Amino acid sequence: MPMDHSTWSSIAGDGFPFPEGVPVSRLSDELSAMLVSPDPEVRDAQAYTAAARWIGEGRLDEVLEDLGDTAADRFTHPEIQARTFAPLVLRCVLARAVAAPGAVPGAAAERWYVPFAAWYPAECDTRGWDDSLGWLHAVAHGADAAAAFAQALPGRRAELLELCARRMTAAADYRYVQLEDARLARAICRILLAPGLPAEQATGWLSVVAEALEGGGHGPVPPWAFNTFATLQSLHLHLTRGLAEEGVPAHAGVVAAKVAAVLRLPYHWLA
Repeated sequence: MPMDHSTWSSIAGDGFPFPEGVPVSRLSDELSAMLVSPDPEVRDAQAYTAAARWIGEGRLDEVLEDLGDTAADRFTHPEIQARTFAPLVLRCVLARAVAAPGAVPGAAAERWYVPFAAWYPAECDTRGWDDSLGWLHAVAHGADAAAAFAQALPGRRAELLELCARRMTAAADYRYVQLEDARLARAICRILLAPGLPAEQATGWLSVVAEALEGGGHGPVPPWAFNTFATLQSLHLHLTRGLAEEGVPAHAGVVAAKVAAVLRLPYHWLA
C-alpha cells in the first residue's frame, strides 16, 4: 500500500530520513509516480529531494537502473514537468554510478543518452518557472544532466558540448530569466574540466554557435540570440573565475578568447 501524503510530508519535515523497513522497489515506484505530479510540493519538495538524497547515499542502488530507465522514458511524456524532472533524476543516477562503479551497467548510460540527446535541444517549453507547476527549468535541468553524462560517458564529451550549443541557439520565444544561462554555462565548464579533452574538442562546439549567428543583421535581437549571448557572457565569467570546488578548465584561456570573439558580434566595442 503506497504511503499517503501525510507520511511523505512527515518524512520531508524530518529532513528525509530513509524509511527503514519499506521495500526499496516500493519506494522507487512511489518516487517515480510522484515525480510526474503537477503539484510542485509533491514533485520537487518531496519526491525529487528524497530521491536525490537517497540515491546519493546509496540507499537506492538496487533500483538505480530502473530509476534511470523510467526517467529516460519520460523525455516523450506529454506533460512538461515530467519531461523536465527526468534529467534531474538521471543526473543523480549518473553521479551515483560514477561514485560507485558497478552500481549501474555501462550500457545503461549509453541507453539513456539517446533519448536525452534527442530531447534536450528540441524541447519547446523552456520556461524556468510556472506559477502553478513551479520550477520547470528544461534548460537548466538538462544542463545538469549533460554534465553528469560527460562524467559517465567521457567519450561523449564533444557531442555533449555541441548539444549544449544547439540548446542555447535553438529557436525560442522564451528569454532566459531564471538563471538558465548560468546553469548552462556551469555545465559547459564542467564538461571542459574533464581530463584529457583535446583543445580542438574544447573549442569545436563554438562553430555551432557561429553558424547560428551567421548572417544576423539589423533589427531586434530574437530571443534565441539573446539566450546565446547571455550564456556566452556567463560562460566567459565561469572560465575566468573557475568553479569553486572544481577549478578552471585546462583550455579555459583559448575557449574564453573564442567566446569573446563571438561576443564582439553584438558588442563591437569590446577590446
